Amino acid sequence: MDQVPTSSATDDRARWQARYDKSRVREADFTTLSGVEVEPAYGPDNGEWPGEFPFTRGLYPTGYRGRTWTIRQFAGFGNAQQTNERYKMILGRGGGGLSVAFDMPTLMGRDSDDPRALGEVGHCGVAIDSAADMEVLFDGIDLGDVTTSMTISGPAVPIFCMMLVAAERAGVDTSKLNGTLQTDIFKEYIAQKEWLFGPEPHLRLIGDLMEYCNEEIPDYKPLSVSGYHIREAGSTAAQELAFTLADGFGYVELGLSRGMDVDAFAPGLSFFFDSHLDFFEEIAKFRAARRIWARWLRDVYGAKTEKAQWLRFHTQTAGVSLTAQQPYNNVVRTGVEALAAVLGGTNSLHTNALDETLALPSEQAAEIALRTQQVIMEETGVVNVADPLGGSWYVEALTDKIEAEANAIFDKILEMGGSPLRSDNFEGLAKAATAGENPITKGLLRGIEDGWFMSEIADAAFQYQVALEKGEKKVVGVNCHLDSVTHDLEILRVSHEVEVEQVKELARRKAARDEVAVTTAIEAMLTAARDGTNMIPAMLDACRVEASLSDICDALRKEWGEYREPARF
Repeated sequence: MDQVPTSSATDDRARWQARYDKSRVREADFTTLSGVEVEPAYGPDNGEWPGEFPFTRGLYPTGYRGRTWTIRQFAGFGNAQQTNERYKMILGRGGGGLSVAFDMPTLMGRDSDDPRALGEVGHCGVAIDSAADMEVLFDGIDLGDVTTSMTISGPAVPIFCMMLVAAERAGVDTSKLNGTLQTDIFKEYIAQKEWLFGPEPHLRLIGDLMEYCNEEIPDYKPLSVSGYHIREAGSTAAQELAFTLADGFGYVELGLSRGMDVDAFAPGLSFFFDSHLDFFEEIAKFRAARRIWARWLRDVYGAKTEKAQWLRFHTQTAGVSLTAQQPYNNVVRTGVEALAAVLGGTNSLHTNALDETLALPSEQAAEIALRTQQVIMEETGVVNVADPLGGSWYVEALTDKIEAEANAIFDKILEMGGSPLRSDNFEGLAKAATAGENPITKGLLRGIEDGWFMSEIADAAFQYQVALEKGEKKVVGVNCHLDSVTHDLEILRVSHEVEVEQVKELARRKAARDEVAVTTAIEAMLTAARDGTNMIPAMLDACRVEASLSDICDALRKEWGEYREPARF
């Protein structure tokens, strides 16, 4: 299934059928609730079928008959021990993978004992200060058997190294690891604002990571290009799609600039999207995303294999759609958003808990969120047919419309980078890519420098807020249907003792470690930073001697300087 099949206008259904017959299909009951047998896919004899370029209808000819999406619940709070217990609960109740949420100090590359971490340790995710915390985080969980996603970008590379060291200490063959690291620094400048340095040093580290994973851990995905945070910041669906894919094109250009083979490294790029409440718009967005990505990878960047052209994505339901008012309504919102993600062909999914607008999820709320996915998977029959909405006049028209809006945004990004090319000129874009001109990357960097992305998102968010306040957009329990008998929720609260104990444990570790070894390892890492050597091996050595997150990140901040966002009024 790795080579792209040739297209024919006469045997599309037959070609799909041959591929379906050769694919692995799960042992399951593929009938309706009333016992009616359904076909694995539907469509005209001549037309696009699931598993066919440009993959609008899905990556696989079997759809979810071959394999259902991975239930990957996002979790992390308090210290590593507390989060480890939550992970074991998720896995024990049917979760298929883990997704790590980090606290704010960790996301900013700060240790728990940093004065700027006061009051934040363990509150929006788990506190990780060194490889020893990673050992506790995954204690009793086989990292060689469970896929793990880590949602962190600024200090993603040292956090990744700490995870590798924890796996080594557990006796896991790290070359066999499978999972995803977010590492998407472009979206930090665009939306989330969790960076450490300027864009160029971050891209240097990301390039090193891409090379290292490509050579040493071939199944691991070192980049999860994230639209989720762009959408949560207030963008439209088309902006989320276009900004995210443009970021992905930028990372492709980074890999090519390193002399890497696109067919080797592109399968290591994955994506992370928001699934919001406009049911059909979200489905159309996911379908358009696969189509745009496949065309650009093949026709602009020269990818020859299907795996290099595939856009594989994780989805999280929209946190921004959750309301503190009448919070049980959030279960319905999450269910609708999750169903849209599934009908759009997501590869893995996180469903938000009903209380996440108030606090980190309680165990009961986390279980309801997990069960939401399981009900969709086991009871609704949506896994029986690939792309069941394909061919819908509305869905197809909306898919085309969102693609056109995304192309207009690509044109603007190219213009900002000084390129005369436009998004429909694949031949010209391919020549520019071959020549190493990096037109999308130049546009991204200029848009970040000028604050253009932030301005576009702010305008979209403002327009939505005005429509909400005028009552043109409705939110149940907020500006309509206000009467309620809902009682207050019991929410999860992270004790201040977590911070006290984390700081105390960190002090104990620092007192017990070999400071000379730490200093030597940090200097070796800085030498690699200066001479252009891949920094991952030296950073791994630093983590092995228990260099902390601040030790590593502060040394690099001093070397490369901290980034200050340009003021924009």
